[in-house]
Amino acid sequence: MNRSKGEADDRSKELGADFLQLDAAEAPTGGLTEWLARRLREAVADGRLPVGSRLPASRVLAAELGVSRGVVTDAYRRLGEAGQVCGRGRGGTVVVAAPAPAAAPAPRRPAPVLFRDGPDAEVFDQLRAAPARIDLTPGLPDLAAFPRAAWLRAERAVLDGLAAHHLGYGDVRGAPALREAVAHWLARNRGIRADPEEVLVVAGTAQALALLGRALGRLGITEVALEDPGSLGARQHLAHWLAATPPVPVDAQGVRVDALRATGAPAVLLTPAHQYPTGVVLGGERRRELLGWAREGGLVIEDDYDAEHRYDRPPLPALRAALPEQVCYAGSISKLLAPALRTGWLLVPARLRDAVLEAKRFADLGNPVLPQLVLARLMESGELERHLRLLRRRHRRRRDAMIAAVRAHLPGATVHGAAAGLHLMLTLPERPGRSDTELATAALAAGVKVQPLSWHARLPQPPGLVLGYAARSPAEIDEGVAVLGRLVRHGARRSATPAPGRAG
Repeated sequence: MNRSKGEADDRSKELGADFLQLDAAEAPTGGLTEWLARRLREAVADGRLPVGSRLPASRVLAAELGVSRGVVTDAYRRLGEAGQVCGRGRGGTVVVAAPAPAAAPAPRRPAPVLFRDGPDAEVFDQLRAAPARIDLTPGLPDLAAFPRAAWLRAERAVLDGLAAHHLGYGDVRGAPALREAVAHWLARNRGIRADPEEVLVVAGTAQALALLGRALGRLGITEVALEDPGSLGARQHLAHWLAATPPVPVDAQGVRVDALRATGAPAVLLTPAHQYPTGVVLGGERRRELLGWAREGGLVIEDDYDAEHRYDRPPLPALRAALPEQVCYAGSISKLLAPALRTGWLLVPARLRDAVLEAKRFADLGNPVLPQLVLARLMESGELERHLRLLRRRHRRRRDAMIAAVRAHLPGATVHGAAAGLHLMLTLPERPGRSDTELATAALAAGVKVQPLSWHARLPQPPGLVLGYAARSPAEIDEGVAVLGRLVRHGARRSATPAPGRAG
């Protein structure tokens, strides 16, 4: 079989190569080269060796298989003659072509209907994947503004001073350096006095809600009221873990505490600093009513959504600052740096700490440590606050551009929530036979991605749109809103066949 005697003796007990799980013992006598070439062709054909992948060096594969190097080079030569691989000098032997798969009838699947009533849990993934020329969906920060140079400097500094033991499993609560930096950040920026021991580092607000949902359920709290309109994503996360999420209406002063009391729910999720999606700030009188409800035993989950991104109003302290033993506080850097970092923090009353920590431990054993240490350095060095000041200037210009575009192209729309945040909510004049989901569908077909207000509401609301401006230039914002204006003027029509009894 073209093996040298020494090689065969030395490797008589080996079981083959990890590469493609090859075992030369499978080859027929005298047919080792053809066997290897066939196995390689099969791997290219079925995708285990995709185009662009590199084959092992002939010397290495021969040693692993216990065969002569000539067997491997000859097999590679045969694939090269067939045009499937190519030698690239020091770059090795690379797969350059795969045989076209036999045509098979594609399964017939209905195209996903994005904008519909009662969207399911996959709808945000589908919306992100949908192609669009101009993306005006809310919740999308300016990813191009990520402070790469500052992050890289901080990462190098962290690695230079990192002890070897820091590369092991970390504290499930989070790296002590980040917990301390978060405590200082919250004291400076949100009026919250917290000991670093109270801070739990989590994978963003989504995980904070998941941990709370699990912990509250184990403690017998299976109902959390939600603002309406309110975040569809937050509703989906809590509804996954809890039995009920009754809606509570929001007006110009924030959540209606009288309606909250009427639900009988023992807990409520709020975005008081910049209510999503209306942009309302919880008013002073309403704030006092809410804290009174909490002092009577109610539990507030405070999602400090977009609190840092304010333009035309003074800062307001977090609810957690006033009543720490009745408020669970969640924040993150998703809109300040990037969602991909999956980093946030959660503070809970003492009576919930053990249950939440247990949920975190069994979820993932804690966040990755290295990004935590880099973020801690950015927070403590002042780099993060400098970045925030830059973002505020940029976001204000883009916010102003969107307001101007709405006035020019959608004069009948009412703008809500302009004083802070990264999005605007628009309400539109009601017209019979037209819904905001139909408008969003027509906009996507025209290359502009938005979200309908009705996604975020279970109680009756006028038709509307939720538009993000942080990630687009003023020119793109104007162009996107102009498309919406044309659709509203000419009427967004369903692309499907009209229902019986309606004019086509």
